[in-house]
Amino acid sequence: MKRTGGAFHILLIAGIVFLAGCAGAVPGEQAPTGSDTGDEATVETANGTVEFHYINVGQSVSTLVVGPEGETMLVDTGHYNDDGEYVLEYLRQHDISRIDHLVTTHNDADHIGGNAAVIEYYETEAEGIGAVYDPGIAASTQTYGEYLDAVEEHEVTLYETREGDVISIGEVDVDVLGPPEPYLESEARNENSIVLKLTHGETSFLLSGDAEDDQEEYLVDTYGAELQSTVLKAGHHGSSSSSGEPFLDAVEPRAVVVSSAYDSQYGHPHDEVLQRLSDRSIPTYWTATHGNIVLVSDGNGVSVQTQRDAPTDPLAIRDSGAVEPGTSGEVVERTRLGGDPVDGGSADGTDDGSDDTDEENETTSVDPAAALEVAAINADAEGDDGENLSDEYVVFENAGDEPIELSGWTVEDEADHRYEFPQGVTLDAGARVTLRTGSGTDTDTDLYWGAGSPIWNNGGDTVVLSNADGERVLEVSYE
Repeated sequence: MKRTGGAFHILLIAGIVFLAGCAGAVPGEQAPTGSDTGDEATVETANGTVEFHYINVGQSVSTLVVGPEGETMLVDTGHYNDDGEYVLEYLRQHDISRIDHLVTTHNDADHIGGNAAVIEYYETEAEGIGAVYDPGIAASTQTYGEYLDAVEEHEVTLYETREGDVISIGEVDVDVLGPPEPYLESEARNENSIVLKLTHGETSFLLSGDAEDDQEEYLVDTYGAELQSTVLKAGHHGSSSSSGEPFLDAVEPRAVVVSSAYDSQYGHPHDEVLQRLSDRSIPTYWTATHGNIVLVSDGNGVSVQTQRDAPTDPLAIRDSGAVEPGTSGEVVERTRLGGDPVDGGSADGTDDGSDDTDEENETTSVDPAAALEVAAINADAEGDDGENLSDEYVVFENAGDEPIELSGWTVEDEADHRYEFPQGVTLDAGARVTLRTGSGTDTDTDLYWGAGSPIWNNGGDTVVLSNADGERVLEVSYE
């Protein structure tokens, strides 16, 4: 399909969907902070903030972008095996009432798993879908068929989206770098992912779909240094077929986000990729161990916020336990990339010239309690629950780097049963403590509620943890 003169060309495909494309400007090279233009350095400014939410969806990916004036873009919708459940839950929790742009990077079922459910929900119960963007390469799966059925049923505009197109999110530049025309590698879906570079002021974010070595090579050859971005979403869930050395060297990311399952059947992220990132000292955030990851750009720097304070050393990211998809808990700022430093110093991340210590990867000072997680819940004790109360339990884990004093903290369920941690209980960094419903002698690793009947409902309940001041710290529901 041709694109000429910036006009939209609409094609009716089998009476089902509308495909369209538009000519857009090829993204220009982003000048580095304080780069010289003429006789003086210029610094690009931006209004407002842009949020990038990398949602923890297990062996899949979904990224929500919220622009300065509330414009929204949802890039992929998770795996078909949960039918968009985790994505929709997250969107509702964050009061997202409309999706202005729904981008399908490619039509594999682990990227469009929630497309039908998201379209159905927003078209019937919320404020609608502005448009859907698709690379135009079909799949022969039921998930793909349901997606197209939802587009047709609700008459949502569907654009075929290719290299050179531009998607508008207010003052945020959104450039489409792929797929090219003609398609690469005999129309292989991964190698023809929609690749987006979003630029806000001096910061930029590269979303590479499942682009593998062929598409990465094309991007490097075509754009070179124009690929430079503050943050890279690793291609293909951290597969060794993506995030190759030439591509990483062109992008030069200050941080990388990987979206895959903790126990990925494919071994994602692959050791080869983690080694490449380690060789370049790139902090790496993994949805499987950091949980939901939110990056907030003010146009000058990026605030990095995660649910869990897990390792970011690429070779150590597996040292932390899993955060299951759907786990509740707010994100907390962990560090800042560039811009105004977190704790004093100059805008380039150095300490007022007194020394050259690079502060951009330092962790901000946060409440250690934010690292407390529910590591396991066993509501259904073996045998008769009432006769085996000590096999009903909740496991708490300190996933942070500092000890947490739990004296006087309380645990409650939905029926307001209440347990108070005794004085002197401290959970060391990396340690776990199991709270058992029955009676017994407390130890460093096991505490006993002393209840005479089961607490946690087998059919679903909520674990509520509050600190000694009565402030709710953690809330985890299960079914």
